[in-house]
Formats: sequence, structure tokens, C-alpha cells
Amino acid sequence: MSSAPEPPTFKKEPPKEKEFQSPGLRGVRTTTLFRAVNPELFIKPNKPVMAFGLVTLSLCVAYIGYLHAIQENKKDLYEAIDSEGHSYMRRKTSKWD
Repeated sequence: MSSAPEPPTFKKEPPKEKEFQSPGLRGVRTTTLFRAVNPELFIKPNKPVMAFGLVTLSLCVAYIGYLHAIQENKKDLYEAIDSEGHSYMRRKTSKWD
């Protein structure tokens, strides 16, 4: 019986720094003006700040929706009298409706 040949061993060399590329445009050569105008392309994402911004924006949209919803309920009622002299409650309306 013949023994199985041993597989060749490959030496893994540590990767050089130039082979690594950072995500985004941090590794690209750009002007200072471009970096000043577009800092979000070069700064590492900050997850707590993103979460705070998402919650804040969501609360603002919810508050605007709440204000819109209660506006319908705030239309004032007034007592109107028809031509026959009967009084009834009527909701104020805009002339634009």
C-alpha cells in the first residue's frame, strides 16, 4: 500500500497595510475642501447618535401627526338659529371649505 502524499503547506504571509482598504472614501485621496463639505463620507458612523436622531425624527413626525389629528376635534361649536327660530349646535367651518 502506498501512503497518501502530504498536501503542500502554504505559508500565509501577514497582509501588508497597503492591501487593506478602509470602507468608504477614507482611503481615497481628496481635497480638504471636499472633506470639509462632505464629512459624513469620512467619519466613522456613530450608532448612538444615529439612534438618537432616528428617535428624535420619529417623535417630531408623530407630534405633527398628533397636532393634525386633534385639529379636527378643536373646531368650535356654536349655537345657530335657522329661519324658523329653532336653535341648534353647528360646527364652525372655514369659508375656504
